[in-house]
Amino acid sequence: MKKIVLALGVLISVISCKTVSQKENDLVVVDVFLHEVENDRVKVSVDPGPISSDSIKFYLPKTVPGTYAINDYGQFSSDLVALDYDGNEMEATRNDDNTWVITNSSNFDKLTYYVDDTFDMEGEGGVFSPAGTNFEAGDNFMLNLHAMVGYFENAKEIPYKINIQRPSNLAASASLPVINQTDKETYVIDEFATDRYFGVIDHPILYSEPDTTSFDIEGMKVLLSIHSPNSVHSTEDLKPALEKMVQAQKSFLGEIDNTNVYAILLYLSDMENQDARGFGALEHHTSTSVVLPETMALQQLEESMTDVVSHEFFHIITPLNIHSNEVHYFDYNNPKMSQHLWMYEGVTEYFANLFQINQDLISEEDFYQRMNEKIQTSMAFDDTMSFTEMSANILEDEYKDSYYNVYQKGALIGMALDIRLRELSSGEMGILDLMKKLISKYGKDTPFEDDELISEIVDMTYPEVQAFFDKYVSGNTPIPYDEFFAKVGVEKSESLAKTGYFLDGNTPFIDANQDDGTVFFRESYPMNSFFRDLGVQGGDVIKSINGTEYSLENIRPLIMASMGWEEGEAFKMTVVRDGEEMTFEGEATQPYTNKTSLQSVDLESDNPKFKLRQAWLKG
Repeated sequence: MKKIVLALGVLISVISCKTVSQKENDLVVVDVFLHEVENDRVKVSVDPGPISSDSIKFYLPKTVPGTYAINDYGQFSSDLVALDYDGNEMEATRNDDNTWVITNSSNFDKLTYYVDDTFDMEGEGGVFSPAGTNFEAGDNFMLNLHAMVGYFENAKEIPYKINIQRPSNLAASASLPVINQTDKETYVIDEFATDRYFGVIDHPILYSEPDTTSFDIEGMKVLLSIHSPNSVHSTEDLKPALEKMVQAQKSFLGEIDNTNVYAILLYLSDMENQDARGFGALEHHTSTSVVLPETMALQQLEESMTDVVSHEFFHIITPLNIHSNEVHYFDYNNPKMSQHLWMYEGVTEYFANLFQINQDLISEEDFYQRMNEKIQTSMAFDDTMSFTEMSANILEDEYKDSYYNVYQKGALIGMALDIRLRELSSGEMGILDLMKKLISKYGKDTPFEDDELISEIVDMTYPEVQAFFDKYVSGNTPIPYDEFFAKVGVEKSESLAKTGYFLDGNTPFIDANQDDGTVFFRESYPMNSFFRDLGVQGGDVIKSINGTEYSLENIRPLIMASMGWEEGEAFKMTVVRDGEEMTFEGEATQPYTNKTSLQSVDLESDNPKFKLRQAWLKG
């Protein structure tokens, strides 16, 4: 994330009498009425074609690929009505947030229902903004269609036609082309088509006043579209940086080339009248939806887009071209997760950093610093947890809070494997070469067996790689980063560095209990000098600071205010430790923390470690 994929091919032709009976030439027709927004809701109708059954089920997804979270997208739909061919209402029962049952359905024609957008929900209904929706009548519509359009039981593999009726002043931006356009007196109908339900959820669409540009990179058209509510940023502002970035990515990837069009849809949130609150991106096969604050300065926005979009773009390697059956045949309402988040998200995040040093977009020092920050952040998680076990169970309560670690330790697994492969091959083979071999064997239409991938990788590389996976990926052994860095002539040093009171860069010294709203000092991250000298300990719950009581609801203003504290100011804090209140008093002083850093060792050009380092960073 915060970040946020799949293609198949067997048509279901024979279904039992209790399920949907579909013919090979059936077509699901969806109508979305953007020009008739009522009470901030959008009407949707779904016509599945001829049905012959006693009852059928209609679903909206519980989860979708790339989010790794249970979001219950059906929670945003209401007032569902089933109609027969005479327009009469039929019996439709809602079983849960995401499931409706239509009984006596042999004469069933279509469904209609209304959808609320996620951005306007308190807490966005738990949905990460780039995976959500926004409906602003006549102004903009961010459509992630998995939150709006559902599917019928056993009928995900038949074609869909989507008719979007939209205001005339708005235009569609998506990697999915408009195949037909019909002008009406007060609105326009855009027609889209996909060969199965996955195509519906794999193509986000942004409707807004047109601000679109495009550029061509080695035969691939890149479409950039921006909604900036106060016109702070435009596509022409961002185009040079993105063009440079995508060109570098294509150069890094070499012959990997599997999409003719790639769309970047950027929704900038108005922070004065905030709607979207979760910032980051969600990947799709040929596009990415991005949500960021409109208040970001252009340079910050360029840097964020480089980091965020480059990650999403590299998903064209995996899981687009390399994925398991669990991903290929994804079950939106009873999902079985793959063991290989280390690859899907971890290696992707590693590539998003490696390509920048490989293509001279950042310095070696910058790259080492990024990897070092990932090491430090990953230490907030259980470093002995099996990554494959965590991945397969990522939707379970015991593991779901570890998801952020796939962007930290997952990337570090990719780095360590890259170095090990370079070592075993005397610099000739790295992890990108491995990915190319896997693409050659599998590709986007052929999934692998989940429990066979590691043995396939060993067969394609070296027997010693089995031990790497057994210890550091499937096993419980922490990665000895110093040993891997020593192979390429990189070493660690420690020094005292300034930090914030509550934030160490982007890493917080504090955490919150979502159930009771309390805020406490983390035990898994080293305390800074200011609070350590006061006597604060990890686990202490903040009750009040300088006379103001704090909880999760108002902790953000405290963090912002602390950035302006001046040395010598009186400071008083009450915490709760083991059920007892304790008060600490003193004067504000500059906090420090012990910082580790990585730097390359000066070596002669003929030194084996120097050669291995060059092969690692420059390919």
